[in-house]
Amino acid sequence: MPVSGTDVFFATIAELNARLIKKEFSAAELAHAFAERIEQLGPRYNAVALSLKSQVLRQSHSVDRDLQAGRLRGPLQGVPYAVKDLLSYAGLPTTWGAKPYATQVFEFSATVIDKLNGVGALLAAKLSLIELAGAGGYRSPAASLFGPGLNPWDRTRWSGGSSSGPASAVAAGLVPFAIGSETNGSIVTPAAFCGVTALRPTYGLVSRHGAMALSWTLDKLGPFARSAEDCGLILHAIAGSDGNDPGSAGKSFYYTPQYARPLAGLRIGFDPAGFADRPEAAARPAFAAALDTLKTCGVQLVEAGLPSFPYHATLAAILGAEQASIFEPLVSSGQVDQLADPSQIAGLRASLEIPAKDYLKAMRMRRLLQEAIQLMWADLDAVVAPARAGIAPRVDQPLSAAPAALRPTPPDAKHTGFDALIPASNLAGLPALILPCGFADNMPVALQLVGPPWSENTLLAVGNAYQSRTDWHRRKPPAG
Repeated sequence: MPVSGTDVFFATIAELNARLIKKEFSAAELAHAFAERIEQLGPRYNAVALSLKSQVLRQSHSVDRDLQAGRLRGPLQGVPYAVKDLLSYAGLPTTWGAKPYATQVFEFSATVIDKLNGVGALLAAKLSLIELAGAGGYRSPAASLFGPGLNPWDRTRWSGGSSSGPASAVAAGLVPFAIGSETNGSIVTPAAFCGVTALRPTYGLVSRHGAMALSWTLDKLGPFARSAEDCGLILHAIAGSDGNDPGSAGKSFYYTPQYARPLAGLRIGFDPAGFADRPEAAARPAFAAALDTLKTCGVQLVEAGLPSFPYHATLAAILGAEQASIFEPLVSSGQVDQLADPSQIAGLRASLEIPAKDYLKAMRMRRLLQEAIQLMWADLDAVVAPARAGIAPRVDQPLSAAPAALRPTPPDAKHTGFDALIPASNLAGLPALILPCGFADNMPVALQLVGPPWSENTLLAVGNAYQSRTDWHRRKPPAG
């Protein structure tokens, strides 16, 4: 029976899979409905880099044959999804969001795509991103081959970077889930701005083979989805050892909510000022309410803060040096001048001048801060903070004009509480779960829940408990 109504476009993975198994509709019918929606609404948000309608329809018939024969491959079987266009897909363009690579084609698909194909998920589109995932530093939401990412909650506002397409596509119901990437906030920020759930896994848990490199020691891939449960199901499918990724940790992940630790025994660190003083005024009631809800889950909230280190400066030096090595051919060839954002052009050129001694000093500093953060987990099971301190900025303004709470912290600033949680947790390779927690000025805001390495099941258990008590993750944009 053909797919009808809009509820299906905002259903969870488990809900879609159950309806496929009950034969309420076929995988081909579901794929066709999403493919049509992608082509109709994708341009509204500058979210789609490449529609894969013909491919996804062809693959959906194979899934239907498996379902008819009772060959069940798990909850992602027959569920459409999309990926950020820095993941290679064999034989088709992978643009990295940048004009110099607009016609780039690889002969192989990224490991993540192969893994999802293996469990019967259906790749329906490639999604937009900030050019080169933000390499060099950008100052405009329009720094993309596809134009500025537009937020489904208000198209005058940004969907966030650099995973703009994955966040807006999931928020708008173009796909049930998408794969994005993070080096320093590129999953956290767009998920918060667009009001979707997302998971940044522990460094090395998900293979990056076939993904554009921005920083070999910082890059991570993770899902944007409807719920914490969805994120767990996706991570179960895409995690695992891969000899093609030198950064692979050689670990697998099994989503086991039935064996989660009792929440009553969890100690979660938080900084009261980070909820009461740092956020934009309009967002503070939502964050205060979110803390109250967390308490009802049975966890113990403990006042805490990060060890004192120059997190932003350390990450900037490491990222700058590694991106310089990666994009040196782009700069030396002069093709860097084709990028859309002059700030990125200048930043990539400047990165070639970073001395080796500065990179090595930053890596030594990184080791020290990793050891200090590791000690923090002796007393805490996780920490929680606002994912971003306010709502998405307007898309027609330079990011330097955004409210102070949304701008990057200066490298020499003193850090208190968890203000520097994004760079700190990326330097330490820590997992993070992003949970929508309310609205400010009719725009989404969210929490970030960060834990020690390999604590994804614990974070997801807290996320499931939180989302069982709230419906923020179920809210749909006005045009949904």
